[in-house]
Amino acid sequence: MNVLVAHHGHCFDGAASAAVFTRFLRETQPGAWTATVEYLGLGYDPGAPSPATRLKDGAVNAILDFRYAVSDKLSWYFDHHVSAFQEPGSELHFRADTSGQKFHDGAYGSCTKFIVDVARERFGWSAPDLDELVKWSDVIDAARFGSADEACSFAPAHMQIAAVVQEQGDDELCRELIPLLTSRTLGEIAALPIVANRLAPIRARHEALAKRMAQQGEQRGNVAWFDLSEAPVEAVAKFVGYQLFPTAMYSVVLARTAKKVKISVGFNPWSKRPRAHDIARLCERYGGGGHPVVGAVSFAPQDFVKAQAACEDIIRSLNS
Repeated sequence: MNVLVAHHGHCFDGAASAAVFTRFLRETQPGAWTATVEYLGLGYDPGAPSPATRLKDGAVNAILDFRYAVSDKLSWYFDHHVSAFQEPGSELHFRADTSGQKFHDGAYGSCTKFIVDVARERFGWSAPDLDELVKWSDVIDAARFGSADEACSFAPAHMQIAAVVQEQGDDELCRELIPLLTSRTLGEIAALPIVANRLAPIRARHEALAKRMAQQGEQRGNVAWFDLSEAPVEAVAKFVGYQLFPTAMYSVVLARTAKKVKISVGFNPWSKRPRAHDIARLCERYGGGGHPVVGAVSFAPQDFVKAQAACEDIIRSLNS
């Protein structure tokens, strides 16, 4: 048996989902213990092909924590993004499926917890030793931190692993990391060279980015606004905005890399006012998506002017 686990790349919840699903598959499906498992990170780069093009003939193909793909090769599907069905006809294809192996629920904070709950309720499977991984996946992906300071901390093991995955979680790293997540504690994994040796430069870049955001950020009504487009960034410190502007209800960040221009939008989870906008739906106007409380849009580098205009429109919408 060959297994392809395609998961949201550069995402702690995506990697954790892949680990939990691997355990579930091995412990419930005949022959899975001896299967060759390949991990593939999926991203929302501009012009990226449908995940269906990455699925393999004759394999057990799973897509986790990512948008749905219309393909008869797709064996398993779990996702919790409200914007999961972006391809034409994808939602109809999903709802017509009779395999009993494809699941979606946009109310979940993390895909990892969604997989665990479905596996327990539908298949009678549980793995109590993974409770720590499930807990912190849910906290991180749903921003259930107690404060902005906690959300920006590098001290706990789960935050160290999440920082490495977010910035450097390519397929090569995840091939080594995901199997560790299936059986080791987060403290044990954080102490290994795969995490520990990468952390210091990541922390230094985070601190430099935070200083840059402090210099260039401004609050425009309800929105903390950061235009970081004048120089490339590798990762966005998304909770720093709420440390700098604690009274802002939302944040909008414009950043660019060599491959894309990205708009990141979020709701301040420590705001004392109720959220008035569905951020996923707002990002969908420009081909992006996400969750009601956080989302993103990616543009090709040559569409920078369009990205700037989209930022202005999003800020106006969030202030209306």
